[in-house]
Amino acid sequence: IQDNQKSFSRLQMLIDAVVIAAAYVVAWMIRFIGPFAYSAVRALAFEQYMFALIFIIPGYLLLYQAFTLYEPLHMQGRRLVLANIIKANYMIGEPDFSRLTVYIFCVVNIFMEWGVRLLIDSLLKDMRKRGLNQKQILLVGYSRAAEEYIDRIMQNPQWGYIVRGILDDNVPAGTTYKGVKVIGRIANLMIILP
Repeated sequence: IQDNQKSFSRLQMLIDAVVIAAAYVVAWMIRFIGPFAYSAVRALAFEQYMFALIFIIPGYLLLYQAFTLYEPLHMQGRRLVLANIIKANYMIGEPDFSRLTVYIFCVVNIFMEWGVRLLIDSLLKDMRKRGLNQKQILLVGYSRAAEEYIDRIMQNPQWGYIVRGILDDNVPAGTTYKGVKVIGRIANLMIILP
């Protein structure tokens, strides 16, 4: 699971880098070509604005990492992720850059990042409902809490978990709960896990 999570985090970082660059270009276009162009004073050339991406993209990726934006969305909740995106985009403008461009960039970036994250989350949920992108788990210990956990997992297929079995020292092997079997003793973990 951790290898998959690391791969997904790297992919998410790449997507974020593309979104940040796109949001930055869109913000520049809105400010200097679009509806705010009438009041624009071009103190810097387009190339100088784009050169700043060399610093902006890594800076944002570090901020996103600091604000735990590379944790799965279903583990944090949508509102917390949106709040963290907003926090990461709260920044002070460079004095040589148009402040309006910086503000537009922040707003555009927030909406684009939020939209991309929601799109990815909905695609992953759809895949999990169809049986793809599943995480297989093994429960250690049989109890009422384990039964409730199994119930919750079965009620929420979008989480992407499949309970492969339960290990317990007090319940005999073969005992089942809603199709999930007790498959052995806790001491057998290292034999069963592979």
